[in-house]
Amino acid sequence: MSPTAVSASGAWPQLPLAEWSDTRDTLHLWMQIVGKTRLALAPMVNHWWQVPLYISARGLTTSRIPYGAAGFAVELDFIAHVLRILHDDGRTWSMTLAPRSVADFYSEYMSGLRSLGIDVRIWPVPVEIADGIPFAQDETHASYDADAAQRFWRALAQAARVLEIFRGRFLGKSSPVHFFWGSFDLACTRFNGARAPEHPGGVPALADWVTREAYSHACISAGWWPGTIGSPITEPAFYAYAYPEPAGCPTAKIRPDAGYYHAVMHEWILPYDAVRTAASPDAMALDFFQSTYEAAASLGGWDRASLERAP
Repeated sequence: MSPTAVSASGAWPQLPLAEWSDTRDTLHLWMQIVGKTRLALAPMVNHWWQVPLYISARGLTTSRIPYGAAGFAVELDFIAHVLRILHDDGRTWSMTLAPRSVADFYSEYMSGLRSLGIDVRIWPVPVEIADGIPFAQDETHASYDADAAQRFWRALAQAARVLEIFRGRFLGKSSPVHFFWGSFDLACTRFNGARAPEHPGGVPALADWVTREAYSHACISAGWWPGTIGSPITEPAFYAYAYPEPAGCPTAKIRPDAGYYHAVMHEWILPYDAVRTAASPDAMALDFFQSTYEAAASLGGWDRASLERAP
């Protein structure tokens, strides 16, 4: 399916991981470089909500990042295949998104920031990736399939659109629908206000205190992930989980029939292809988000009557 056909029809695009896994891994690292810029400069927000990227009309954006009394934004445009830095004084800088190593991307991107007078230091090593190569030394990851990158963004945009509908059904504290560049997934997380037990940590290349801030309060999260070769989930999928996980989740009844509990991940999983090929993709994805939330909230003793918007 061509990008033009996807745009015209609004269809959920095909995204078999094996066909673009090299591009996926390269994009993961490029986005970490961009995301770490925001992490270095934006003021702290609970659960690290100041660090993710957001779906834009053309790709993914940092949104406005403060820099002194000024500000700027970085956008990865997957229609024109360009990275843009937009300063709020009207100046811009851009670089082409094309096959290039992480080291080359990192060097040119940091030069672009400096050309606009933005001097920022980031931790120049990947997080949440075991045995990550420092950005300045990474000549290994250098793939960019433009069509696959655009289909990835379009899948994200579809998933984000449905998650926004789901988010609106909740009256309690809820995260934005945002893209975490460390774990490389789209997420929307609901909270009931209770403190959570200390998270055990153990995420590769991520300090335990970072994870403990993310999971400081009881939550139920839902989202979408493109999968990773070599991981327990090797194809795109929707997911949902609770922290802390209440007893009974593995055997809880959820919808649709294509959804299931993954014992290794401790998450409910719904294959992306099941949604993409459904008669009503939106309805299937929403049913998954809603039924997994209801299962986790009921098993966890959440005060659903005060947290949920009446239909």
